[in-house]
Amino acid sequence: MHRLAATLCLLVGCCLNGAVLGAEPLVVNLWPDKTPGDVGITGQEESRIYQSPILGGPTKLITNVTQPTLTIYQPAPDKNTGTAMLICPGGGYHNLFWELEGEEVAAWLNAQGMTGIILKYRCPRRPGDIKGEPPLGPLLDAQRAVSLVRSRAIEWGINPMRIGMVGFSAGGHLALATATSFEKRTYPPIDAIDEVSCRPDFAVLCYSGYLKAKDKDEVSPGIRVPAETPPILLAHSSDDKISTPEHSVIMYLALQRAKIRTELHIYATGDHDFGVRQNDKLPSSWTQLCLNWLASEGLLKPKISP
Repeated sequence: MHRLAATLCLLVGCCLNGAVLGAEPLVVNLWPDKTPGDVGITGQEESRIYQSPILGGPTKLITNVTQPTLTIYQPAPDKNTGTAMLICPGGGYHNLFWELEGEEVAAWLNAQGMTGIILKYRCPRRPGDIKGEPPLGPLLDAQRAVSLVRSRAIEWGINPMRIGMVGFSAGGHLALATATSFEKRTYPPIDAIDEVSCRPDFAVLCYSGYLKAKDKDEVSPGIRVPAETPPILLAHSSDDKISTPEHSVIMYLALQRAKIRTELHIYATGDHDFGVRQNDKLPSSWTQLCLNWLASEGLLKPKISP
């Protein structure tokens, strides 16, 4: 019964956005062999249904990920803009909110003519990770993911100069970390894919965490903003109790000072985990604002040959 309810919830959410995922997606392993930099965990990958108090209903979570993958959802060929987004679901680096911040986002992107690629990055935290700090492993997965997508962009109907990221909560931090850490790969190159740039062309961060230093109005230690950081959009709610809006505000100011093209939207209400769902909450308008921003960056023009 819970699985049926979760499925209905996903379908309703996607229909409200005018999109439902169509054909079976392509699933690609991120690494050719053993996942680098991973000490491993006990237990097999698993999914469960979580009764979210914020959503007021069930949603699917995935955890115990040791073999990261990309799940590629392509738009209709006649709508394809050539733009793609790597989707980083949130979950505190413990779980992945696979439906709310993965499949529903891919459906929305497809409806707008963009390829949606869900990054299943390693979780939960590994032994040795510092409590309360972002773990190191997911950034390896994200850097590899950008390079892998760019290396196969033509095959997947993507312009290799229009590969962005969209992240939610902890996934927002992962998207920002990837967008600012492209100057040095965090693992030794293992094949030709790692010779391809791991810099995303833009990033969208929703109700992100881990961006603000604890008890200080400055960005978290370890975050630096290179001059070639790509354009970034941030969205948050003022009443977010899980990840306070200061994370996005402080990051916005740092990006502005570094002269990076940046846009910020803070809603009076809306809480956490609003995803891309269309409802009576204020943040439901962020998706259209995002499309306006993407258009202003020239990312929604008809597909062109790279």
